[in-house]
Amino acid sequence: QKKRRAATARRQHLKSAMLQLAATEIEREAAAKEVEKQNYLAEHCPPLSLPGSMQELQDLCKKLHAKIESVDEDRYDTEVKLQKTTKELEDLSQKLFDLRGKFKRPPLRRVRMSADAMLRALLGSKHKVCMDLRANLKQVKKEDTEKEKDLRDVGDWRKNIEEKSGMEGRKKMFEAGE
Repeated sequence: QKKRRAATARRQHLKSAMLQLAATEIEREAAAKEVEKQNYLAEHCPPLSLPGSMQELQDLCKKLHAKIESVDEDRYDTEVKLQKTTKELEDLSQKLFDLRGKFKRPPLRRVRMSADAMLRALLGSKHKVCMDLRANLKQVKKEDTEKEKDLRDVGDWRKNIEEKSGMEGRKKMFEAGE
């Protein structure tokens, strides 16, 4: 327990030291900002000297109004440029978005449909087309070729092998060889 107390006391001491350092650093930064502000104002804003006569005051007011107008014109021009560039950026990003094809295409499902149903779906109920593909086919008679006759005469190949597998088959082969 003594070690725990010592560790917590050490942590609290470190925390307080860090807080003190942070506080002094914040004070230094605030003082530096104030000095920087004073330097900027001294450089860009000359000290105001109020003249004694009414005419001089009016001239000073006219000069200040002219400066304000020029600054406002510059601000307006920069705002218009900014709006134009942001609109161009949005248009380009939309084109890029479209070109990338971010829109996911839905998976197509296979639809089993007869040719008649497909024609009805395409042409509507007005056109009643019956699509019988076999109706217009030409009837063709098979002609017996010599090859087919030979094959029919030979018969089933299994029967031939069974006949030749026994002694009778070997005898036939031997007699045929002589």
